[in-house]
Amino acid sequence: MNSTARTGTSPVPAVQRYFEVSLYLLASTGVLAVVLTGKIDPVSTILAPVAVVYKGTRIWRKRGPEISVRLATWLVLVYFLFFPADLWVFSRNLAQGAPNPVMYGALLAAIHLLLFATIVRMYSARTNRDQAFLALLAVASMLASAILTIETSFLVVLAIFLVLAVSTFVALEIRRSASGAVSPPLEPGSALSRRLNRALGLTSVLVAAGALLLGGVIFFLIPRFNAGYMSALNLQPSLMTGFTENITLGEIGKIKKSKAVVMRIRIDGDAARAANAHWRGIVLTNFDGKRWFTPEHEKKVVTSTGDGEYRLNPPPLPAGDFYPLRYTVLMEPMATDAIFVPPRAEIIRGRFFGASDRPEMLQRHGSLLIDRTGSLLNPSLNMMKIRYEGASNVPLVPPSELRNAPHVYPKEIRETYLQLPALDPRIKKLASDITTGSKNDYDKAATIERYLKTRYAYTLDLSGSPGDDPLAHFLFVRRAGHCEYFAAAMTVMLRAIGIPARYVAGFLPGEYNDVGGDYIVREGDAHTWVEVYFPGYDWIAFDPTPPGTASHGGLIERVAFYWDWFQFAWGEWVINYDFTHQITLARNVQRSSRDWSDRTRNYYQRKQREVMRLLMALDHRLEASPYFLPGVLVFLVALLFFWRGRSMIAYVVTRWSLRARRGRNLTASLAAFEYTEMLRLLEKRGWKKAPPQTPLEFAAAIPACELSAPIAQLTELYQSARFGNHPARTEQMSSQLRTIRDLLRARKRPPS
Repeated sequence: MNSTARTGTSPVPAVQRYFEVSLYLLASTGVLAVVLTGKIDPVSTILAPVAVVYKGTRIWRKRGPEISVRLATWLVLVYFLFFPADLWVFSRNLAQGAPNPVMYGALLAAIHLLLFATIVRMYSARTNRDQAFLALLAVASMLASAILTIETSFLVVLAIFLVLAVSTFVALEIRRSASGAVSPPLEPGSALSRRLNRALGLTSVLVAAGALLLGGVIFFLIPRFNAGYMSALNLQPSLMTGFTENITLGEIGKIKKSKAVVMRIRIDGDAARAANAHWRGIVLTNFDGKRWFTPEHEKKVVTSTGDGEYRLNPPPLPAGDFYPLRYTVLMEPMATDAIFVPPRAEIIRGRFFGASDRPEMLQRHGSLLIDRTGSLLNPSLNMMKIRYEGASNVPLVPPSELRNAPHVYPKEIRETYLQLPALDPRIKKLASDITTGSKNDYDKAATIERYLKTRYAYTLDLSGSPGDDPLAHFLFVRRAGHCEYFAAAMTVMLRAIGIPARYVAGFLPGEYNDVGGDYIVREGDAHTWVEVYFPGYDWIAFDPTPPGTASHGGLIERVAFYWDWFQFAWGEWVINYDFTHQITLARNVQRSSRDWSDRTRNYYQRKQREVMRLLMALDHRLEASPYFLPGVLVFLVALLFFWRGRSMIAYVVTRWSLRARRGRNLTASLAAFEYTEMLRLLEKRGWKKAPPQTPLEFAAAIPACELSAPIAQLTELYQSARFGNHPARTEQMSSQLRTIRDLLRARKRPPS
C-alpha cells in the first residue's frame, strides 16, 4: 500500500505542485534580491534567508502551510503596531550617515515590513488570492532592490526573477483553467507531467529572454537624460577616510589591504602611457608632526558649459615638456569629495550631481571646486557612480632642465610649503647628510627619493605604538612602513633643507585588464607621494615608496577580468547611459555599418579583379596552345555523350537489331521500340496517348482517316509480339511505321 493510501489523502496534481514550487522560488528570489543589495540591517540579512530556506525544506517534503490565516492576520497587525518604532528609532539609527537619513530610514522601515509580510504570506498562503498576493509581494521586493542597488548582481537576479515570474503566472492560469476540467489531473512524476514541466520551463526561459532583449532595445533607443535619479539613497559608501583635508599618519594604510574596486579607467589610444600615472585626489600643505591637513581657504567655483565640460586652465608648461593623456573614469561611490585626475588636468567633462550640504553649489549644469593646490572637489559629494572624461598634460620635463631651474621661490610658496612643526633634530641632519654632494634642488630631491627607496622596507604590518613622533620612529627605529610614511618623510626632509614640497594622496593606476581595455583601481592602490616645486616648471612628482610585491593569478584572475569587464560595461552603458551615450552609440553603429559595407564591397571588387586576371591569363594560354580546339571538340563530344549517351546508344542498338532481324520474328523489346516511335510521331501531330488508355483504346480513339488502318495494324502487331502467341515478322511492323511516317509528313497541319 502506498503512502497516499495509508494517509488517506489524495495526491497533489502535477500542475498544482509545479505552481507551488515556482511561486516559492519567485518569492525567494525577491527576498534574495533585497538581501544581496547589502543595504539592510544584519538581523534582516540573516533571519530572512533562514526563514526562506526552512520553508524550502518544508515544500521539498510536500508539507502544507505552517500557520493559519487567522494567525497570519494577527502577526501582520502586530507588526503594524511595531512599525512606528521601526520607522522613528531602529531604521533611523541604521540610516545615520546617509545623505538623507529621513528618507532612507523610511525606505528601510518599508522594506522591513515588506520582508515580514512576504515571509508570513509564504508560510500561510492557501487560496488563490493569498498566492497571487505573495507573487505581488515578490514583485515589490524586486522593485525595492532596484532602488537600493544598481550593481551587476541585480541584472543576474532580475533575469532569474523574470523566468520565475513567467513560469508562476502561466502555471497559475493553467491551474485556474484546469479547476473545472472533466479530464483527471496529471499525476506528479508521470511522463505527461514531466513533459508539461519541461514545456513550462522552456516557455518561461524564452519569454523572459525575449522580454530582456526587447527591454534592452527600448532602453537604448528611448531618449535618456542622467540627472542623478535616486542618488540620495546610497547609504554610507565604503571609502574613504584617507582622502579628506585632514589625514593622520596610518589612515591610508588601513585601506590598502582591501581589494574593493574604486575606479575603472580607460585610456584613449595606447593604454601603456598611463602605466606609471599617479591619479591625484587631495594635496595637503601643513604637518603638525602626526597629521597632514590643509587650512580652510576659499575655493574657486568652476561651472560647466551646457554639455558638462569644465575648463580648469592650469599654468602653462614650456613647449614639449608634457605628453597629452585622455581618459574616461568610472568612479564608484566614495565618502570623499575628491575627483581623481592625472597631474595638470586641462578639461573635465561629466555631470556631477548628487546630495549636497551646499545647495548653492548645485547649479543647472553642476559645478566643481578647485582649491589653491589644484585639487578638484565635487561639491555634490561622490555618493553615486560618477563617469567623467578628462584631458591632462602630464609633465615630462627632462632632469637636465630641472637641474637648471632657478632657486628663487615666490613668497606664497615659501610661506605655505616650507612650514614645519618642531621636529626631531635628527631628521634635518639626516636630510643634510644625504644631500651633501648635491648641487641643485633636483639632485637633492632625487637623492632623498633614492635613499628612502633603497634603505627602507615596505610593509603594511605596523603593529606596536609609534610613540609621540611617528615620523622619527619610522626613520630611525622601525625603518619600514607604507607609502604614507615614505611620502611624509621625504616632504619633511625637503622642507627641512629649504625646498618647497607637499604631500599628495591619490591612487596608483592599478591593474590593467586586457579583456576590457581598462585599468582596475582598488582600495589597495591608494597611495601617497610628493610634489616638489621648481620655479618655471610648477610641481613635479617624486615617489619615494619602494615597490610592493606583485601577485600573479591564473584562471581565477582571467575570470575576474571578464567579470570586471562586464561590470565596467554595465556602469558605462547602463548606469551612466544618457543622451550623450545614445549619440555615441548611433555614431558607432553608423560608422561600423559603413565600414562593414565598404569592406564587403572592396572585398568582392578585389576578388572580381583577381578572377578576371586569372580568366584573361587562362584565355591567353589556351589561345597559344595547339591542343585548345581539339580539346574543346573532345569536351563537347564527351558532354553530349554524358547528357544523351545512354538514349543514343539504346537507339542505335535497337536500330541495328531491327536490321539484323530482317526475315525473323519480332521480339517484345523491338515491338515496344517501334510502338514507342509511333507514339512519338503521333504526339508531334496532336495525338497523345493518355496513361490510363490501353494500346487498343488509343488506336480506336484516332479519328477515321488514312492513318487509322496503319495505326490499328501496328498496334495489333505490337500487342501480338508482346502479349500474344503469334509474333509477326520484323518487316511488317517496320513497313507500317514507315507508312505512318510518310502519311504524317504528307499532312500539312495537325487535325483540329
